[in-house]
Amino acid sequence: MAREDRQERGDRQRGRGRGAADREDRDEFVDKLVAINRVAKVVKGGKNFGFAALVVVGDQKGRVGFGKGKAREVPEAIRKASQEAKRSLVRIPLREGRTLHHDAAGRWGAGKVVLRAAPPGTGIIAGGPMRAVFETLGVQDVVAKSLGSSNPYNMVRATIDALKAQTSPRSISAKRGKKVSEILAGRHGGGEQAGADAA
Repeated sequence: MAREDRQERGDRQRGRGRGAADREDRDEFVDKLVAINRVAKVVKGGKNFGFAALVVVGDQKGRVGFGKGKAREVPEAIRKASQEAKRSLVRIPLREGRTLHHDAAGRWGAGKVVLRAAPPGTGIIAGGPMRAVFETLGVQDVVAKSLGSSNPYNMVRATIDALKAQTSPRSISAKRGKKVSEILAGRHGGGEQAGADAA
């Protein structure tokens, strides 16, 4: 009898530990529901209705991912999409932890987006699905424009495609065997030269 009591107590404690880990996981990541569609599967007896969810997940510190899930009920579809999003996280380098290092363009199918770095205080100037990506990523200042399809799946994929093209001066300096200051000086010098040529 005592052994059974101890086992039950152990099971309860393990359950508490698991719950705490889940809470930490929830605290670490922010997830945003971008789109939810009702879908139908035609079967012999008629139609089976379900739901498809698109979710973007990020830690607001430079990691972001997206996922999609289908289920008969909305909460289950969202849960599946969140799990897939957490498995597909990518790390994006951010300048000063608030904006992009440089302008970028991304494409996926008919979705085309253009992202531009912005000075402090600009905020997130972007449409629905793109805004969700930037908010979960932790970007505070960015100007973005969608030039192609308004399909949320394509827009999210195109935005992440553009973000994957981001490179930081540190990674460039490591590849080229130079100091970060040399890379930055070259960039600013090139800009001044281009301005002089234009004048």
